[in-house]
Amino acid sequence: MAIKLNDKFLTSFIRKEELANMQSAASSAYELLLSKKGPGSDFLGWVDLPVNYDKAEFSAIKAAAEKIKKSCDILVVIGIGGSYLGARAAIEFVKSPLYNNLKKDTPDIYFAGNNISPTALSELISICEGKDICVNVISKSGTTTEPAVAFRVFKAMLTEKYGEEGARERIFVTTDKCRGTLKQFSDDAGYQTFVVPDDVGGRFSVLTAVGLLPIACAGIDIDDMMKGAEDARAAYSSPLIDENDAIKYAALRNVLYRKGKCVEILVGYEPYMLMLNEWWKQLYGESEGKDGKGILPDSVVFSTDLHSLGQYIQDGQRNLFETVISVKNPGAEFIIPNDPANVDGLNFISGKSLDFVNKTAMLATLMAHNDGGVPNILLELDDRSAHSFGYTVYFFELACAVSGYMLGVNPFDQPGVEAYKKNMFALLGKPGYEDMKKALEERISK
Repeated sequence: MAIKLNDKFLTSFIRKEELANMQSAASSAYELLLSKKGPGSDFLGWVDLPVNYDKAEFSAIKAAAEKIKKSCDILVVIGIGGSYLGARAAIEFVKSPLYNNLKKDTPDIYFAGNNISPTALSELISICEGKDICVNVISKSGTTTEPAVAFRVFKAMLTEKYGEEGARERIFVTTDKCRGTLKQFSDDAGYQTFVVPDDVGGRFSVLTAVGLLPIACAGIDIDDMMKGAEDARAAYSSPLIDENDAIKYAALRNVLYRKGKCVEILVGYEPYMLMLNEWWKQLYGESEGKDGKGILPDSVVFSTDLHSLGQYIQDGQRNLFETVISVKNPGAEFIIPNDPANVDGLNFISGKSLDFVNKTAMLATLMAHNDGGVPNILLELDDRSAHSFGYTVYFFELACAVSGYMLGVNPFDQPGVEAYKKNMFALLGKPGYEDMKKALEERISK
């Protein structure tokens, strides 16, 4: 098993009968998910994706990845939210947050279109100067402002550098199967396209072409990643809390929420956890934060953040709990050297592995935070392989869906995301928003 849930740091906060009393709600939520009769049932393609994915497209993804690896120094991945977070999380988790600085036979991978920063875009353009470039633009519609602007820029750059024909061979588009502005444009231009499935929402899409093409370009074994998700799907087939750690995680979160714990902090102890944390924050924040409900997802990477947010977690408001991911095999070994002068007074750890010290810091922190009144869920992960990443993705997706149904919300929509877009379109003068523009400008002037 790639993930084991350890609840020994919850015993002071949740009684056994409290968790047992959640069994009915957890089973009902799980069965509602599998029956596909609950809210958002049109977006459940991810549930069986590990065994029912499009094998022909999967092969096309691997072929395109090989083509990209042979033809460019830099792959620019253009997308926002679920269109980039999963891929970036996978690359940093399996490879390294320093992936672009490593010696390798795969292209550097940069992400664009996830902000509206002129500085970030200008800097990336500068990095690309004199390099061979490929682009993977990911957008269901093609009209989302952030990626659309970035695609305009890089499409023009590739056309100027390689000509229309050359650019056509370097632009890869992941979009709707048959509808939308980007699909039509890509077909007309002759770009190779991949599918954003109709029944898989963006934040659940990392194991589709949305995430798999950039992941494969980084030299990560996507067959192994899908096998991890498949193994997780098989492991989490029971509706019983004691037999299904994904359901147990969902139930524990809801017990803590009912006790006033409305903030969850996902904790990693390695820098390569940072973007996985960011992917998790979107998954849970966008799925549960609605109808005036939901646990606010936050994240830290310890021990770094123990020297900043550690004080608040230890002694601040008691409205939070932590979910800690511990990776048994971190993928590297480093022995702390001895200093004959013992200038820093640390010779008591000479000869010990840095991972041992890191995990000791984790245990010390778990106990300190428990003593400070903070419940902790511990998730023990085998390693940082592609298989473990796929397994982890499925664990969190399944738990998120069950938790959302237990909370009484639709975990698969995001109505609140559109509010800022409408205001922005109106203020920028998009046709059709004239009345809204006038009303907003009057508000601003007051």
